Amino acid sequence: MAITAADIRREVKEKNVTFLRLMFSDITGTLKNVEIPATDEQLDKVLSNKAMFDGSSIEGFVRINESDMYLFPDLDTWTVFPWGSENGAVAGLICDIYTADGEPFAGDPRGNLKRALKHMEEVGFKSFNLGPEPEFFLFKLDEKGEPTLEVNDRGGYFDLAPTDLADNTRREIVNVLTEMGFEVEASHHEVAVGQHEIDFKYGDVLKACDNIQIFKLVVKTIARKHGLYATFMAKPKFGINGSGMHCNMSLFDKDGNNAFFDPEDSRGMQLSETAYHFLGGLMKHAYSYTAIMNPTVNSYKRLVPGYEAPVYIAWAGRNRSPLIRVPASRGMGTRLELRSVDPTANPYLALAVLLEAGLDGIKNNIEAPAPVETNIYVMTPEERRAAGIIDLPSTLHNAVKALEEDEVVKAALGDHIYTNFVEAKRIEWSSYAAFVSQWEIDNYLDLY
Repeated sequence: MAITAADIRREVKEKNVTFLRLMFSDITGTLKNVEIPATDEQLDKVLSNKAMFDGSSIEGFVRINESDMYLFPDLDTWTVFPWGSENGAVAGLICDIYTADGEPFAGDPRGNLKRALKHMEEVGFKSFNLGPEPEFFLFKLDEKGEPTLEVNDRGGYFDLAPTDLADNTRREIVNVLTEMGFEVEASHHEVAVGQHEIDFKYGDVLKACDNIQIFKLVVKTIARKHGLYATFMAKPKFGINGSGMHCNMSLFDKDGNNAFFDPEDSRGMQLSETAYHFLGGLMKHAYSYTAIMNPTVNSYKRLVPGYEAPVYIAWAGRNRSPLIRVPASRGMGTRLELRSVDPTANPYLALAVLLEAGLDGIKNNIEAPAPVETNIYVMTPEERRAAGIIDLPSTLHNAVKALEEDEVVKAALGDHIYTNFVEAKRIEWSSYAAFVSQWEIDNYLDLY
């Protein structure tokens, strides 16, 4: 049931809410907020879409001469955080960004995803669902409260205490998420030491992306409470697995049916032609959208053979080595799982691009190549070439160059976001390329 302004006013009083966070995301996916006192006067301003902020200092937003922007809260995102202070509780609303002229801001990632969803509805579908699987690391803090790279456990996949010393931290994270309305499906230690995963139920993609942003905030907040630092960095430590955020996607038609499911599938996978064509679009644009799914220099330290992350553009059913997998669930649970995405991706941008890539496949009847059910990691380069399997981009530099060549992906971002994203990533790559690392010193200083 939709949340109303009256509901919010009532909860402010009942739960002694004294501050309100008006939250939004910049193009990098970083959650920002304007915090205001929850007085009647300020609530009136917020609930009538009259709260303003200066957008000129936000990554990828606007120039200083056009900085005044409005925050339009989505009332259905209302949440009271289960932590506060002696001065009262803190609540939050996720907002869309509008210009001073009252128009949706083209640089707002959340607004851009809503634009893609409108296109989806025009094509004839009702909803696009997402089930994300974000992973993260927990590190110890030093005596100054700064994060280190020292983990607080030696656990492995599905381990428990005493090997997994973070189970109490994870348990409190799950309790807080549940109190905030998340449907948590699983919580466990991941493969690498210090690495964890908490999965929450799939949902409408806009809500799911909002949940990813709130999830990160909760994880970091509770970790600090336990004297730990949580990071969603893709590859914080050499020699162990990096963190991914597998994205499970499904389309539903106007009758509420899963458009990816067809029990009469002649290929035996119980997938519809819609699913195969959506998959074809994902495969066709995979090389080009990698810059959005893996948007940092560090992301490409994860996308290397030997650490479970996908490296090759292929798809399969049971096989977990390709880029895209079709999990076994059928009926309403039929879905496609993209395994390359990492949690540094801006979820709103990533899912807008994936939706448009899939819709391109549906619109143009793009056929997916044959599935690859053998372990791609043990195939020789010649065998991969013979099977038509190519590698994902190996660096952010190559990924951005590929992005610049794909009109479908560029259109999914819109001119404003595309231009600012590429500019930011060029600067990031240039800074990295000019940096002399300790690895270079260790390997070349005495040699030459």
